[in-house]
Amino acid sequence: MSAFDSFPLGKPAFVTHVLDRAAHLRGNDEKLFALESHRDARAYVIYRDSLVAKQEPDGPRVLLRIDEALKFGANPGTIFLGLRDGAPIFGMGIAAAAVEKLLTGQEAVVTELRGMAMQGVVPPEQLSAIAMAKSMVTWHQRHGFCANCGTRTAMKEGGWKRECPNCKAEHFPRTDPVVIMLVTSGDKCLLGRQKQFLPGMYSCLAGFVEAAETIEDAVRREIFEEAGIRCTDVNYYMTQPWPYPSSLMIGCTARATSEDIVVDRTELEDARWFDRAEATLMIKRQHPDGLAGPHPFAIAHHLLGRWVHGENNAGA
Repeated sequence: MSAFDSFPLGKPAFVTHVLDRAAHLRGNDEKLFALESHRDARAYVIYRDSLVAKQEPDGPRVLLRIDEALKFGANPGTIFLGLRDGAPIFGMGIAAAAVEKLLTGQEAVVTELRGMAMQGVVPPEQLSAIAMAKSMVTWHQRHGFCANCGTRTAMKEGGWKRECPNCKAEHFPRTDPVVIMLVTSGDKCLLGRQKQFLPGMYSCLAGFVEAAETIEDAVRREIFEEAGIRCTDVNYYMTQPWPYPSSLMIGCTARATSEDIVVDRTELEDARWFDRAEATLMIKRQHPDGLAGPHPFAIAHHLLGRWVHGENNAGA
């Protein structure tokens, strides 16, 4: 099975739910300490956009025993992610100095999550829990002090809350909504590329939902701002958690009411219309000019794939 086969249409990365979040356990410190010491307890160790994995004959293993994680230098504070078949799963962070030390040895590797997932190194069914760990670890690293009074906050509720000992303010993890949309006009779809994309890659346009804005308005606004295209008939498809650092990609389709593209060069390197035949070749990585669509890892591929296969009526 190839890495592409790991994400069949309608199932991008990070959407397979294998954990019972067991939120009722988060307020029970005694139970959480017991779970952390359980022989079946495991942890994902997060470093920036990467995972710490134990090197084994069959390849890297990313789900570590707690003692392995601590041996590698992971921070002792664990974030309770939930239960998998009754076994507790945690998220842990690790400092740069510990990672530098690991890189000098042969026992562990530190590898970028996106690349591991795209290459099929990490089983797809683990990616949702990993996304949770990455989002939560990043949130704790960025929100160590109270936004109200500046005092150092403390981790509570199994890592799902930070509490200020001074002003008693409570701080909770946030998720940022992002619209990502396939805009069509008849038998054409609108795709764009950013400068950091791989050569020849085009994808769906996307942007953050702003304060007091509906999903539909965000879709229309972003498309007009980035490509100068007016659109209507916004429809929801599905969502994808996106732990970079903690977004929720809201997949939508829309129908264009204009076709003259005006590219916002501060956002995009290029944007253009592609017909269905050309988009099909891009998905298959068979385009004669080397153009390609997004990887099945991302929801953009699934938006495009549905349209190519005629599974939605966007643009009809």
